[in-house]
Amino acid sequence: MSSTGNDDDLQPVRITIPERYYLLPGAALIVGTTIGLYRGSRAASLRFLAENAHRTPKTVRGWYLYNKTKNYRVLLGGLKGAGADATKLGLTAAGWVIVEEGCTRLGLDDIREVAAGLGTGTLFGAVYGLPWKAIRRTTGLGVLIGGTLRALRWSKEYLREQAAARAHELEVAAAEGRAAVVEDVREAVGAVVGKGKGAT
Repeated sequence: MSSTGNDDDLQPVRITIPERYYLLPGAALIVGTTIGLYRGSRAASLRFLAENAHRTPKTVRGWYLYNKTKNYRVLLGGLKGAGADATKLGLTAAGWVIVEEGCTRLGLDDIREVAAGLGTGTLFGAVYGLPWKAIRRTTGLGVLIGGTLRALRWSKEYLREQAAARAHELEVAAAEGRAAVVEDVREAVGAVVGKGKGAT
């Protein structure tokens, strides 16, 4: 590799990744790990108790080794369950993001949340090996969640439009010299900001 002496001219490489690409699957991994750790350790504990119910220890040393072995098995079972559930839930969340991004790139931005809910509900049922009746329920739940998210996004866009229109009205009022309107708005904003600071 040759050095040109112009290292100051080189710009750093920056990769911009949208937040939803890693926030949703990351949160799903954390939730899946928590659920899997709990469920896996509990199942391993019950399995160990069932396997050793007919040969309970008789001595103090026996009880020590029994509990030590049980604790190791519970830990191993919890870690296995955490890995399995985190993988399943992480892949399901990644499926949501992929379907949502695919809809955005295809120009179906208006229905991306509903399509992602539909795809994710079906994917969830397939990944967990649910029967057809349960897959229909998970798909319906996914559509319901996707529809709710779409309604929330519409509400957010509507409120932004209203705020922009009100800001434009204030600019026009300020340009026309109606200082009373601008002062009323400043007082209202100051009162809201003052309440917010007092509450924290």
